[in-house]
Amino acid sequence: MPETQFVLDVDEANFQSAVVERSRQTPVVVDFWAPWCGPCRALSPILERLVAKRNGAVVLAKINVDENPNLAGYFRIEGIPAVKAIKDGAIVDQFEGLLPEEELVAFLDRITPSEAETQIGEAAKKETSDPAGAEAIYNRVLAEKPDHIAARLGLARLRMAVGDFAAVERLLETIPPGGEAGAEVDRLRAEVTLRRQPAADEAALRKQIESDPENAMPRFELGRALAAMGKHAEALALLYSAAERDRELARGKVKEAMVQIFHIIGQRSDLAEEYRDKLRRVMY
Repeated sequence: MPETQFVLDVDEANFQSAVVERSRQTPVVVDFWAPWCGPCRALSPILERLVAKRNGAVVLAKINVDENPNLAGYFRIEGIPAVKAIKDGAIVDQFEGLLPEEELVAFLDRITPSEAETQIGEAAKKETSDPAGAEAIYNRVLAEKPDHIAARLGLARLRMAVGDFAAVERLLETIPPGGEAGAEVDRLRAEVTLRRQPAADEAALRKQIESDPENAMPRFELGRALAAMGKHAEALALLYSAAERDRELARGKVKEAMVQIFHIIGQRSDLAEEYRDKLRRVMY
């Protein structure tokens, strides 16, 4: 089969764009083969036909190992045909050798997005430009699958944007802890906690800090207020300055507020790492 939009020849020059980057949008099946390999010649047309039938839900990238030894070495290819399924830049499934067609179909089924996943992807793209459209899609998915995690998270993000904190909490209730979803749940819950704080008079707090610079409490209150506004870097700087002035406050309310911000900006972000270290030095 000649190269098409769903079946393409890949080499070392275009591997990053054709496989790694493309896999962030569409699963890519990478077929390592060589012209002299009999099983490869038997497998390739079957894979090409099965991928073409999926009409873009998955893409096939063919890599000639003789012409691309560095790629073969990087993937530690010892025997061919060797097939890797890549999603979001990572290998999610693989096999080696010639498989029966029904097993190839099952392999492709495992990596092909379901109808619900396709709808979720469409909704995620609309969250900013067309929130009403995104919400309608999420609700359709949840009508069929009430516990669908990605749909619940997407709808929770939309409810957060309009300040419907009770709805956010209801949507998060049934999502189990851990994993990527767990991190998003922690982020949303932390944002709810911060944004539910009573509104603060920013101007009055700044004047109080100016008139009494060693008083830790207005620094803490202003830092927490700024965090609720999404001004995380300034909020952390003020919370840290409060911690420097009051170690008891640092070990309690300041630490709690900082942890909530860390959930929002990413536990391993540079900013979180910086202020986690700073707070630890002040506390101990």
